[in-house]
Amino acid sequence: MTVVSRWADAAPLALTGRPQRLVPMVLGFEPIREAISVRGGSAFRHLMEPVTAAAVVFEKGWVLLDGGFDPSRVRDAARRAASFDYENYVPIVPPGDPLVDQVAEAGLEWHDLAAAAISHAHFDHTGAARLLQIGQPLLMQRREWEHVQATDSERAAFLFRGDFDHPGLTIALLDGDTEVAPGLRAIDTAGHTPGHQSFVIELPGRTVVLAGDAADLRANIDRRLATGSTATPEDAGRADAAIRRLADLDARPGVEVWPGHDPEWGPWRDVVDAR
Repeated sequence: MTVVSRWADAAPLALTGRPQRLVPMVLGFEPIREAISVRGGSAFRHLMEPVTAAAVVFEKGWVLLDGGFDPSRVRDAARRAASFDYENYVPIVPPGDPLVDQVAEAGLEWHDLAAAAISHAHFDHTGAARLLQIGQPLLMQRREWEHVQATDSERAAFLFRGDFDHPGLTIALLDGDTEVAPGLRAIDTAGHTPGHQSFVIELPGRTVVLAGDAADLRANIDRRLATGSTATPEDAGRADAAIRRLADLDARPGVEVWPGHDPEWGPWRDVVDAR
């Protein structure tokens, strides 16, 4: 069964050194109304948004950030209909297992994975939990896990508790800003969901911030406009604070904030164009 623990019980991770490279991945696609991604956006216009993840490679070991869909849920007709029957929403997973395939392409080995972390618990981010073994904890914010457990409707909350129900899985709970490893921090960007977190990766010569769904599109950051989707109306103010925090980080010299779902953002577009 799944074991829930404190971050202190999972740290330190089995990593050596600091981040050396960042491997962007595109694990699927989903049609999203612009108004969901940007507050005040069009409810008519739909964007085919990439479902993204990244591997942070250290001198020894690596960490996976976000994990896309569980492909088996998308590809099984009955499970897909039961799981994703929202108006105008059809998840797309390319051939093969994009996460497994792109990890292999990057020259990474699963037995060297120290941990995975998710920005939040929506179903387009939690698919990697199925691949984690004993000693490879899944890191998320305590508030997010409490949200997963407390929600009355998984469907309304866009999550599957079953994604976290795997033998040997350990979920390690973080409380706000946390140094995950030297050069890798999780930062509080709650709003889109109650425990949303983004990730700051200090690479040689530059710093990359993976915004997750606190900023779906580059327009969120450039125009300081929060996401159009929050778990509750009360979270809108937190979403505003999150986008201000990300925009302020992006304004710093040497810092790049990557939007989580922008189809035109260079690193994600490069992954798609290479295929």
